[in-house]
Amino acid sequence: MQDVLRSMLFVPGDSEKKMAKGSGNPADALILDLEDSVSAERLPFARGLVNDYLKSHTDRDRQQVWVRINPLSSPFSLPDLAAVVSGAPDGILLPKTYSAQEVITLDHYLSALEQREGVPPGSTRILTVATETPQGVLTLATYTGCSPRLAGLTWGAEDLAAAIGASTNRDENGEYALTYRLARSLCLLAAQSAGVQALDTLTADFRDTELLRREVRAARREGFTGKLAIHPDQVVPINEGFTPDADELAHAQEVVDAFAAAPGAGTLQLHGKMIDKPHLTQAMRVLARRR
Repeated sequence: MQDVLRSMLFVPGDSEKKMAKGSGNPADALILDLEDSVSAERLPFARGLVNDYLKSHTDRDRQQVWVRINPLSSPFSLPDLAAVVSGAPDGILLPKTYSAQEVITLDHYLSALEQREGVPPGSTRILTVATETPQGVLTLATYTGCSPRLAGLTWGAEDLAAAIGASTNRDENGEYALTYRLARSLCLLAAQSAGVQALDTLTADFRDTELLRREVRAARREGFTGKLAIHPDQVVPINEGFTPDADELAHAQEVVDAFAAAPGAGTLQLHGKMIDKPHLTQAMRVLARRR
């Protein structure tokens, strides 16, 4: 799996002010948006602004810079790509997909554009919003092995509701309805099957910090390793929620040390509890996410 991104913050691609603020935000990655937050009339301006930002922010060790393009089914996606690849984005966020075939197609486009622009071959990764169409939900298994560029899968509930004609994606208790919980679970399983990161969708109510923290805790328990953010104030709670604390790290190290002290053992006792190889795998994942 590639570097784990705890937080990815959307920034409108036509707002120089918000981009400047984004660079000072602790988000692990920015997503400069050319899709939903930019009107068709402002796309040419936004593409130029995004490219300028990419070229002026070349030190990506602290914060990666990704670009959300328009769907491949739209006439805007290729002009989006042609305008930004010269800035060497860390990755492309691909929305409203129907299957992994679109990742394969995007891989081909990126290979040609990287060659044209002198960008290292294969360096531009792909993250897919994989559940925004009914077909996308039903073809999630196709992402396994589709492209070495694939870095992660995330899911979305708003566009899926519109696509299937639902009046809302919530039940009477305010929780996601079954269809959207199913899409979320399948996205998580598909990401694990493909060996890439699973990122939870955004929390739309950016003022409700407690709701955000609950959703982060739930997502992490279930196996997600990061989350999208729609507002700068969401980033710190997301980063905190997906960063192992001192107690978690200490326990993980104890598990690793216990197996290291007993080579060949499949099952051990630790603090009166039985642990086996799945516990070791989980402990190593925790330690790998140490900050």
